[in-house]
Amino acid sequence: MLARTVFSRQLVRPAARLAAIPTASPSFALSALQRRLLSDSTRQAIDKAVASAPVVLFMKGTPETPQCGFSRASIQVLGMQGVDPSKFAAFNVLEDPELRQGIKEYSDWPTIPQLYIDKEFVGGCDIIVSMHQSGELAKLLEEKKVLAVEEESVSAEGEKKE
Repeated sequence: MLARTVFSRQLVRPAARLAAIPTASPSFALSALQRRLLSDSTRQAIDKAVASAPVVLFMKGTPETPQCGFSRASIQVLGMQGVDPSKFAAFNVLEDPELRQGIKEYSDWPTIPQLYIDKEFVGGCDIIVSMHQSGELAKLLEEKKVLAVEEESVSAEGEKKE
């Protein structure tokens, strides 16, 4: 009971102090507080996940069986863009409640899915779709060299076919 009281006080004081600052909005205060609550072990696990591949998607479900329309749309866009499967990793946030909440705090982004390219947060589904439509995503993926390369077919004699 004592630990709970101390923990509650720790939560209330920083938020109240930040909210009292005229330039700090309540959402800023909450955002700053959430970042403080992300445990070191969760932060390290997410750091490791983000670094596990050049293209990382935190999603609901798996690429084969997305569990929400936004995750499905994000996977479809990455597929249409031609992301190399060997340079892609997906993490199902539904399997781990700590990851599900932690990734939101880590990126300071409230929704899932979340896309990271070359360890940098890109955005959620709406940003992924918008970048896809404008051509920015194709340019970024090409720049980061994460697109699947179509192999040239080779004849039995070892000569390249055109």
